[in-house]
Formats: sequence, structure tokens, C-alpha cells
Amino acid sequence: TSLKDAYKDYFKVGVAVNFRNVTVPEQQAIVLREFNSVTAENDMKPESTEPQQGQFNWARADSIADFCRRNGIKMRGHCLMWHSQIGEWMYKDKKGNLVTKEVLFKNMKSHIQAVVSRYKDVVYCWDVVNEAIADNQYPGQPIYRQSPMYQIAGDEFIRKAFEYAREADPNAQLFYNDYNECDPGKRDRICQMLRTMKADGVPIDGFGMQGHYNVYGPSEEDIDAAITAYAAVVPPG
Repeated sequence: TSLKDAYKDYFKVGVAVNFRNVTVPEQQAIVLREFNSVTAENDMKPESTEPQQGQFNWARADSIADFCRRNGIKMRGHCLMWHSQIGEWMYKDKKGNLVTKEVLFKNMKSHIQAVVSRYKDVVYCWDVVNEAIADNQYPGQPIYRQSPMYQIAGDEFIRKAFEYAREADPNAQLFYNDYNECDPGKRDRICQMLRTMKADGVPIDGFGMQGHYNVYGPSEEDIDAAITAYAAVVPPG
């Protein structure tokens, strides 16, 4: 029994792939046998798809999307905005200085809507913003990671990213995604952000728990508490 068949009555079983995984026959066979949801590991991230402003590199992302199209598999899109694996052109000018908020938003909108529009037929949900919450919070500090985007626009860059994604695909499910999400302190900071933005009408449909778990942690109790907390803020649809 394959993984996807064993759990067919409960949930989809996903796999993260790169472009090589969908071009090697033996690896294709494993994906098709075991999984019914696919996420691009790195090939849809901002720097992969648009390394230089206006210069898109679609080849690797297209290879994964076309594999899914041919085989009737829906994709989770990962990710549209991240402080890592993103071209500096997004937030710096040619002199290396941080751009204005207006320029950042223009760059974000252009990138997000180009990517979402290209894959809207096969991607049913997107990790719109990735890892924007700080791991450790000290008294008086913002709950957010001090990324270049945050330094320019504060949490408005998160709000704008979701607005631009919703404009590009009104039917996609839009997620905020983060790691160490079962740590009680970070869990509460994530919930605080999600609760505030949902109340303000930001189109966040769900939260992605990255789940970097091993035999040492997090505990079963922390995982359960985290799922319960996130589900209360962004109830499953």
C-alpha cells in the first residue's frame, strides 16, 4: 500500500521535489506511487524564478509544474516572499541602499503576480510569506525578523504580499509559513501576528507548520498545543 492510498480517507501526502526528481524515471515513479501533493523545494523561490529584475528563469519551476499537469497532481506553491534566496534587487537600489517602501511594493507586486499567474492552473495554495517572525524576542523588540523588507516597510510588506497574491489568483489558498512553530514563545508570536492581520482583513487562509521534527523534539504536547492554537486563529477550511 502506498502512502497516498493508506491515508486517502484522511489527508493528502505531499513531497518536496527539485527539477531532477521529476526528470529521472525512477524518481518519477516513486513520486507517482507514493504522493498526491507536490511542493517545489527551491525552484519556485524568488531568487530561482527572478534572479535579476525582469529576467525570469522559468525552466526548473516549469519542469515541476508540467510534471504535475501531466499527471493530474495539484501543487503547493513555495514561496513568494522570503528574506533568504531572494534577489537583492527586490529591496536594494544599484548603489546598494535600501529602496523606498513604494519601490519595494512595486517590485513585490510585479514578482508575486508574475509567478502566481503563471502557475494558477496547477497551484492550489501558496506559501505567500515565509519565516517573517523572529526566533528570539527580547523586551521592547518587534516580534518580526529584522529583514530588509521589514526594515523598509514594517509588517506592511506581509500585508501587501497577501493582497498581491489574492489579486493574482482569487481562488488560491494563501498561507503564512514558518519553522520552530511549536516553540511556545514563537507559537504565540505567530498567533499574535495572524490574529492581528486576520482582524484587519488581510487574506490569510492558513498557517504552514514546517515541521522540522526529530526524536528529540518538539514534544507531542507542544505539537498538539501548536496545532490547536493555529487552528483557533485560522480554522481549517
